[in-house]
This record gives sequence, C-alpha cells and structure tokens, in this order.
Amino acid sequence: MASLKDIKRKVGAVQKTKQITRAMNMVAASKFKAAQLRMENFRPYASKFMDVLNSLALRVESMSHPLLAVRDPKRIRVICMTSDRGLCGGFNTNLIKATERFLRDKSKEGKEASLINIGRKGRDFFRKKANVIGQRVDVLSKYDMTLAVSISNDVIVPFIKEEYDELYLIYNQFVNVSVQRPTVVRLFPLPSIGQDVDIDPEKNLDYVYEPSEEALLQKLLPMYVHVLVYRALLETSAGENGARMAAMDNATSNCEELIKSLTLKMNKARQAAITAELMDIVGGTEALSKG
Repeated sequence: MASLKDIKRKVGAVQKTKQITRAMNMVAASKFKAAQLRMENFRPYASKFMDVLNSLALRVESMSHPLLAVRDPKRIRVICMTSDRGLCGGFNTNLIKATERFLRDKSKEGKEASLINIGRKGRDFFRKKANVIGQRVDVLSKYDMTLAVSISNDVIVPFIKEEYDELYLIYNQFVNVSVQRPTVVRLFPLPSIGQDVDIDPEKNLDYVYEPSEEALLQKLLPMYVHVLVYRALLETSAGENGARMAAMDNATSNCEELIKSLTLKMNKARQAAITAELMDIVGGTEALSKG
C-alpha cells in the first residue's frame, strides 16, 4: 500500500491537472462560440452562392472553363485539414485515419497521390508516410478568406497546367460538440456544377446576368473553390474547439473521480497509521503496567 505522503502528493498533482483542464475547457468554450458563430453566418452565403452558380452553369457550355475539364485521373492531390494543437480527443486521429485510408485506396487503384497538409498535426504525422508537396501550419488560430484564397490559388494553377488530374479536400464536418465527421470532397474537376443537379423551382430563378454568363462563370468558378475551402476552415475551427471543450470537460470529470478515489485511499492510510500508533501506545502501556 502506498504511503500517506505519496498519496497526498498524487492528490495535489491531480488537483493541479484539474485546474489546467478546467481552464482549457473555459478557453475552448469561448473560442468555440466565436467559431460556431462565424460558421453559421457563412453557411447561408455558401448555400446561396451554390444556387446562383448552379443556375448559371445550366445556361453555359459545360466545358467552357478549364476547372471543368475531366481527365484520366492518374495523378491526384489531397488537401488534409487538421488542427495545429492537440488535446481535442479523436478530432485529428479520426481525420488522419480517414486520409490514410483514402490514400491507400487510391494507391491500390494505381493512382499517384500527393498531399498538402493544413495544420501541424497532419504535417507531423504524414511527414514520412506520404508524398507531401505542401504544408501550412499555425494558420488556424487567426484567419480570414485571404487564407482560403491563398490555398485555392496554390492548387488552381497547377490543375489548369495539367500537373495533376483530381483534387480532394478532407476535413472534419462539424455536426455538434461531440461529433465531427471526416468528410471527403472532390474539388477538381467540377463536373457536378450545373449537371444532374436537382434545383428547387423556387430557387431556379431567371437571373439577368451582366456581363455574359460565360464571363461570370470564369470569375465564379475560382470563387466556388474559395468558398468550399473557407467553409472547411470554419468547420475545422469550430470542430476543433468543440472537441477540445468536450475532451477537457471529460478530463476534468475524470480528475474529480480520481481525487475522490485517492482521498478515500488517503483516509484509509491515515486511519491505518493512527490505529498502528494507538496499538503501539496500548502495547507500551501494558508493558509498563506489567513491569
């Protein structure tokens, strides 16, 4: 049985850990509210943007833009979007496993895959396990649409130059605080835009375009990529802070349970020590009385 001093030391260490996890929970909760608000405010814009883009694409030639070009997908690129920090439960682990599985499946199909990491955790894991051609770390703490535009531009130009044939984005879709679902989205090519899309008749409005539909499509298709990447950044930020908030809440609860268990052991050890001292006193008294 551990000594009373050792148990007291463990209780003190767990209490300090509890203070840290509780503070991290409060910080994550504060950041989560801001990230969730940004994400929810952006969703209506993204939805309306897709409605207008689909309506526009239905009125133009399907191959009128190089981003719509469909080629034999021998070379693919994958953007993996993880967080920069840990202590957020299975947020990064689940996403990394999904990315590993996706790369393995594409490799079995005989496709050459390269990886672009957004976030330190993905960068660290895939450093020697994949063909990494690009990375961005320490960018998710503070960002805006500029980051999404920069990431998009890094992949749009090589696709137009036919340096690769398909581009996929893998990120955690935010469902709720406890659930973040790994999601795979194909960004390039974009044949689904305006094709086989079931548009609500109320949303399929006859817009008046100026300049022409083709000229607008040239501008809007790159913006479509910007919107998808920015939405993934927002989902990642909200999901990371939500997962960290839940993980730190569970850690705090575990600390409280451990403190109760250690306190019980400490009381038992103290009681055993007191009992032993009393027995020594009684034994000494009896020895003196007999003497």
